[in-house]
Amino acid sequence: MKQKTKGILAFAFLGGILLTSTVLFALPPPNPTITEEELAMEEQGITITNTPMDNFPDDQRATFCGVNDPKSTSYVKEYQIPTVCTQPLAIKVAPDGNVWFIESNVGNIAKFDPISETFTEFENEAWPEGARTMSWGMDYSSDGAMWYTDGSFDTIWRFDTINETYETISYPVSDEGSLPQKLSIHGSNIIVNDFTGSKITFFDLSQNTDEVTYSSIVAPIPNSFTGDFSIDSQNNIWYTNWVPDTNGLLLKFNIEKYKQDSFLQSTGIEIDVENYFDVYDFPLGLNAANGLSIDENDNVWIVDTTSSFFFKFDPQTKQFTKFVTSTPQKSTYGNATGIIKSPISRPYWSQTDMNGNLFFNEQTSNQIAVYDIKNSYLVEYMVPSKNPNWADCDVESTSDCGVAQIFGFDVIDDQIWFTEWAENKIGVVDTKKPLPFFVSIDKNSITLKKGETQTVILNFDSSLNPGEIHFNSAHTASTATASSDIQISHTMINPNEILVTVTANPIAIAGDYKLLLGVYNSEVNVSKFIDITIEP
Repeated sequence: MKQKTKGILAFAFLGGILLTSTVLFALPPPNPTITEEELAMEEQGITITNTPMDNFPDDQRATFCGVNDPKSTSYVKEYQIPTVCTQPLAIKVAPDGNVWFIESNVGNIAKFDPISETFTEFENEAWPEGARTMSWGMDYSSDGAMWYTDGSFDTIWRFDTINETYETISYPVSDEGSLPQKLSIHGSNIIVNDFTGSKITFFDLSQNTDEVTYSSIVAPIPNSFTGDFSIDSQNNIWYTNWVPDTNGLLLKFNIEKYKQDSFLQSTGIEIDVENYFDVYDFPLGLNAANGLSIDENDNVWIVDTTSSFFFKFDPQTKQFTKFVTSTPQKSTYGNATGIIKSPISRPYWSQTDMNGNLFFNEQTSNQIAVYDIKNSYLVEYMVPSKNPNWADCDVESTSDCGVAQIFGFDVIDDQIWFTEWAENKIGVVDTKKPLPFFVSIDKNSITLKKGETQTVILNFDSSLNPGEIHFNSAHTASTATASSDIQISHTMINPNEILVTVTANPIAIAGDYKLLLGVYNSEVNVSKFIDITIEP
């Protein structure tokens, strides 16, 4: 159990931590970092196509612009964006069902109509020629606008979907530099995390659009990253603040309490910002917290991009629980050189719905996952397009290998819409289609002494040829010992049953762990968690 730590705030929460000011709508300036000489140098050896591919040398175009035609599986359908090399990133489904996404290599917003299966790309005349950005966050406001972040020009863009016009808000830049990343509309506020600028910023849209008031909460760890955020049922904002491989914090900021006391500031009375925070240390294994979301029970879910782990934080018990994805399939990482010994899935962003599901993208597994929280059931859908330039693939081979860089996704009803940044496509997962197999396990938990072995039986119902189905397992136990704390082996008992042997290493670290067991084919991975306790 991790205790709430207030002491760390003493050196960080100094005067002026909550900054309030105004920003004006403005267009971004030309990119000051690219000179005519640099442009001339970049153009040496570049075949001019007068397309967005010209932002890359010839030998990099396959890597950044894509190599595959759109593909489909039983669950996933892909669509090719008409303009080449747009590098789609943030994506959002509007209430009318149209799918909007950002073309980060050209500075445009685009719309896809799923009924007619047609694209409309809206030219941004204010975008500097040759400029590129990373637009990670996007949301829809009730006035018919799409808002999104722009990491290159430190701006927040507004696209009026009715009048088809662009506007921007200047983002307040921190001294150490800023990267506006994820974005969410909450009432009359736009909330944005500044990934490198160590703050969360609230823009107040309730006033006239010529002038926008903002407030920023500065993160407690200096020179750190501020990750994704979400708001619980009590209007608390939760977010992460961390330094890779050193320390990290999960923070809860009481928005309502701060609003109630804010009048004190206007009268000159100082308020102690620390009183509005609850702060919790990261658990072991959580090193790079990107995605964060909150379920219908106010549990906080965090995904870790340096591993295959994702975590639940229970605000009632103040405890973290670690989970793990399936091991990436070899078709995603290739291992042509043999250098990859322990492939990881790198879950990146997350989202929840009100039906008890957690969704996240697995960057290096090329999968989109759906975790049924109540039933401890994990389904991972493989995206068919794979770019071999982003993995350890034999690029001379025609084999299916690589990742498409699935960075953005949005869930609406039974569909998960996503972007393929390295393949110039968008796609959709149909989660209502029946799965090819269903798995069950004869035990929900087992307790092991060090050196002890027990067995569980994994059952799966399937109409598929058994040769098309493969066993998978993963666990959250430590690998700090000479070999893993938990060893797994399996034997096929009959076409629908697998005997799984679970052994605790004689020098295992005592504790509670999650064991993931399941089966997969080339399209989908279906697994279930059981609890493992290793006694001291």
